[in-house]
Amino acid sequence: MSSADKDSKSAFCLDSYYVSEELGFILREPLVELPTYYKPWLDIALQLPELVHSHELRPRVNRMPLLSSQYLQTHRELRLAHLALGATTMGYVWQEGEEDTVKVLPRNLALPYWDVSQRLRLPPIFLHADAVLANWRKRDPESLRGFFMVTLLVELAAIPALKSIPTVIRGVSCGHTEAVARALQDISKSIQEMCEALKLMHGTFSAVWKDNPSMPNGLIYEGVHSEPMEFSGGSAAQSSLLHCFDELWVSRAFLARMRDYMPPAHKQMIQDISSQPSLRNFVQEQHDEQLNQAFQLCVTKLIELRNYHINMVSRYITVPAARARQLRVEKESTEDMVSKAPTALEERGTGGSSIMGFLKTVRDKTKQVSLPVTKH
Repeated sequence: MSSADKDSKSAFCLDSYYVSEELGFILREPLVELPTYYKPWLDIALQLPELVHSHELRPRVNRMPLLSSQYLQTHRELRLAHLALGATTMGYVWQEGEEDTVKVLPRNLALPYWDVSQRLRLPPIFLHADAVLANWRKRDPESLRGFFMVTLLVELAAIPALKSIPTVIRGVSCGHTEAVARALQDISKSIQEMCEALKLMHGTFSAVWKDNPSMPNGLIYEGVHSEPMEFSGGSAAQSSLLHCFDELWVSRAFLARMRDYMPPAHKQMIQDISSQPSLRNFVQEQHDEQLNQAFQLCVTKLIELRNYHINMVSRYITVPAARARQLRVEKESTEDMVSKAPTALEERGTGGSSIMGFLKTVRDKTKQVSLPVTKH
């Protein structure tokens, strides 16, 4: 390997962004326990479904002792604390649905949640990084099967693509046409696997307090700020995966504000990809049929993934929301049930954005990246 190759290789590697070739962006071996001092947090977090169903979560949280985050020493401890406090916060705010949200998060929850979030440089709200990346367990020591969240399967399916991104970047920098073509072929297969995993998903809704008509003024974190704050809830828009692909192919900062909801190292990886020489320009300059076809296949697979995402959002968010809206107008006998339907879904996505318009824009911009077929 030449010295130029070595310099290029050291310039971009997954390890420097805390991204592994085995698990990608997923947190390796997330903890399930914290020091005994934090038992009150986990006791509540582990009982959230029962406490919400019995309407006992808010009273339990109000009685919870105010604990300091100072005894959380490791990154994994902080991530588990963020997960537990974030899930508890969501349950506390939305225990009674949209009809009875709270305006103030109590000090004994707000203060430690804020402190943990500051140490991780993450917002104090339940994130994709919590619900997916740090919220899994192995079914047995030798297997990664048994994940209960389809979004995690999408993250896993993307790992071969993530492993290939440094190869693409190094190949573009060094002019290694064949290496780039092979890496793009691997990426296209990985994107296809992501789409297959996505097909297992069913509709979910993550409540937020940004651009949400049920909480127009946001949420006051007692003891942190006297004024309400607004944050977007966990959604696929906070996954670093598609942001990496967007920067590699499209080079447009789609929904860039969502990157503030990612672990800082992952956000940095996306920014560094965006600063690399243009992959599309490299492909155009090489006039290589194999490379051109590999590039086009990746774009095609990415468009297919975008299209399926659009169909999924339509099926599980847009259509049900329209039906709920119709039932409200008609005042049918299901009025009590309908009144609890999340009205925010009618116009907004899980992250607080105009989801359908955004997804179609991203899909259409991806189509524009396509290159003309090489002719002989």
